[in-house]
Amino acid sequence: MRDTIERLLLATVAAIGLAGFGLARPAGAQQPTAAELADLRHGVPNGAWRSTYAAPGHPATLIRGAALMTAAGEEYVGSILFEDGIIVQIGRDVEAPADAVILDGTGRFVTPGLIDSHSHLGVSATPEVPTSFDNNETGMTTPGVWIEHSIWPQGPGFVRVLAGGTTTLQLLPGSGDLIEGRGVTVKPVPARTPQEMLFPDAPRTVKLACGENPKRGDEFPTTKMGNVFGYREAFIAGAKYRDEWDAWLADPRGGPPDRDLGLETLAEVLRGNILVQWHCYTADEMATNLQVAREFGFRVRSFHHAVEAYKIRDLLAESGTSASMWSENWGFKMEAIDGIPENVALVSASGARAIIHSDDDMRAQYMNHEAAKSMWAGRRRGMEISRDEALRWVTANPAWALGIDDRVGTLEVGKNADLVLWSGDPFSVYSVPDQVWIDGALRWDRKDSDYQRVSDFELGLVKKGGGR
Repeated sequence: MRDTIERLLLATVAAIGLAGFGLARPAGAQQPTAAELADLRHGVPNGAWRSTYAAPGHPATLIRGAALMTAAGEEYVGSILFEDGIIVQIGRDVEAPADAVILDGTGRFVTPGLIDSHSHLGVSATPEVPTSFDNNETGMTTPGVWIEHSIWPQGPGFVRVLAGGTTTLQLLPGSGDLIEGRGVTVKPVPARTPQEMLFPDAPRTVKLACGENPKRGDEFPTTKMGNVFGYREAFIAGAKYRDEWDAWLADPRGGPPDRDLGLETLAEVLRGNILVQWHCYTADEMATNLQVAREFGFRVRSFHHAVEAYKIRDLLAESGTSASMWSENWGFKMEAIDGIPENVALVSASGARAIIHSDDDMRAQYMNHEAAKSMWAGRRRGMEISRDEALRWVTANPAWALGIDDRVGTLEVGKNADLVLWSGDPFSVYSVPDQVWIDGALRWDRKDSDYQRVSDFELGLVKKGGGR
């Protein structure tokens, strides 16, 4: 009898504690379910904020006789078949089902969909005016903010990058704070809500920043040492919060600890569930931040901008840290003064994962050209940069940085059918995407205005298919 009463009391206390999360439990329940505990661990009680993206229906499609640039080590003339959103066959001799759409790829090229690992589209939205600049909060650290809560799905920029062959983007907060908040991976597809754009089950990310941007003049931090103090202080608090929650999650009796949205993000970083993306320009600061990560037991997934990555390329390779870089953007402030055109190629040649990002509405529309520029910059200095390696800078490597390389980034059987049919060699300035598929569904067609969508914002301003 006493055991029964104790169980009921524990269940009642748990119900009262979980009610604040919308997880009130029926009388007699012993503990939260495994699914509820997982939601609590990730800071999404009741399954809130999950992706609701769904690809439209589409027929099986065969592209025959195109030059296939796989980003998986090969480039050859062959065919590729995709069905039910997945690449099902690829090779020199592929037969199509009887009901398949067959496209002649002769003289054209197929690549994986391009991936931009650093974008603010739909956040500091186009056109950018003060009322639509939603990517930068203020405060020394603001890890509790989520960039997906600022996304404007109707931003015209999403249409532009899709027409340039980009099928996946990481949307990030700005760099005004030491820990600016969570990022998210999206698909540039028509949507009413941010959740309809979210890449299903992609890991969440977090944006940190170092250097000039988070140094605030008269407001702390004003120095590089102040920056590092801010990171360390935040992660000490995050580790304590993680330990308190992990203890309760292991034995969920009584009410759970109080929630703190900022510490929740840091706890997930320390558990390895949120991938760290760190805005950082100079070699010394990147090396310092690798030590911060070492102290607290997490990994830096990618340093962003990283104009001096070439100086510590051996450290990046050893730590398994990628660098998301521009092809040639430099000199616009002091911490960017030592950039060189060979940066991407040198990082790649060292064995580290090199990535080309945009961080720009315009540059995001021709990521293929950015890769070509960096490839030739390396070749001019005597580096043997293959076309496959250069393509990986805007496909497979950013897919890894976002934790989705098991599904996108290369042309391989079983991967998502995110791919681009180019009018010619994608490393040529004269080539453009003829057609773009995401999850096997045609999303852009250069010759069919039905696949050249116009955002609601532009209705009445831009004619269907372009023009005014």
